[in-house]
Amino acid sequence: MNILDDVNHLLPVAGVQLATAAAGISYADRTDITLIEITEGSTVSAIFTQNAFCAAPVTIAKQHLSSNTPRYLLINAGNANAGTGQAGIDAANACCDAVAAEFNCMPAEILPFSTGVIGENLPVDKIKAVTADLSIDLNPHHWLAAANAIMTTDTVPKGVSCQMSIGNQVITITGIAKGVGMIRPDMATMLAYITTDAKINKTLLDQCLKDAADQSLNRITVDGDTSTNDSCVLVATGQSEVAISDLNLKEFQTALNKVFEILAKALVRDGEGATKLITINVDGAENINESDRVAYTVAHSPLVKTAFFASDPNWGRILAAVGRSGVKDLDINNLKIFLNDICIVENGGRSDSYSEELGQKVMSETEITITIRLNRGSANSQIWTCDFSYDYVKINAEYRS
Repeated sequence: MNILDDVNHLLPVAGVQLATAAAGISYADRTDITLIEITEGSTVSAIFTQNAFCAAPVTIAKQHLSSNTPRYLLINAGNANAGTGQAGIDAANACCDAVAAEFNCMPAEILPFSTGVIGENLPVDKIKAVTADLSIDLNPHHWLAAANAIMTTDTVPKGVSCQMSIGNQVITITGIAKGVGMIRPDMATMLAYITTDAKINKTLLDQCLKDAADQSLNRITVDGDTSTNDSCVLVATGQSEVAISDLNLKEFQTALNKVFEILAKALVRDGEGATKLITINVDGAENINESDRVAYTVAHSPLVKTAFFASDPNWGRILAAVGRSGVKDLDINNLKIFLNDICIVENGGRSDSYSEELGQKVMSETEITITIRLNRGSANSQIWTCDFSYDYVKINAEYRS
């Protein structure tokens, strides 16, 4: 398995072309429209936000996906087209109509996606005005351009490629993602597009996407907020002629999971104002719900997150978060908490082996692991989060200004 996590060197995937354009929706002097063309005969799977106020493009994308195999993915940045009622639905449909007219396909063969400010009407005319530009710009090598064009408050584009041999043939997986705030997806992430030239039937592709997302994009949180627009699409073009079946599924799934994990960590590492990537491991829980509850309580604690930003080994904040996580009959004398390999809590209080110097050394690092051993069962969870900095408040306070 050859992993390329340098977004500047993403590999083309046979059967996929990408184009970008500058529609001026919300940003000056940058691209904000992306079109991904998918060859006929491909298989497409997608998962979407669990937010009840799902955006208009999510509603339309679900409808189109249920009745057709998509040929085009249309993405705009700068405007979420969420909380816009029937006008938002009409706008999303109008954008699909415009692309269908340009590329001679049915509107239902287009999946629309939007990201940006919630509650503002989508400027359809601006998107219509650049559809011809998208047609001219289509190219299998435009992954980096697409990764840049889908960004909002991201500071860097995010993408990864993977090549692997199955039998004597090589398949490629390439994906991009965006989203660094309003991140606790519960399904996927804000926007993610992963493609492969392997040949996979729809039922198996749906399974592959769910398995990959559940172990990666569903294991991240920046601020505990689930977006109205979260969408993740997995495309299998079949152009390599390598068919994925039960015989080679495990090998393919391992590679796909790695691609998803790299994208997920990249999102958290670039969390709005983030300076640290924090892995939280909880083991010895009675069940997954319990281990998840502990992990997310720690991850979402503003006091824990700000302590990590300050590189302050204020371990009491972690202890307090574990204690209020709602674990029934928790034996505080039986659990242990670690910062990397340094035990900070055991026997109901600070570990005898712990010192402020040891804690400070760990907290000064940019990637830190919290391990919480409940010692009450066999279930475990792993999630990734980040710290809260001054910039997180500044970015979100000034988001619309």
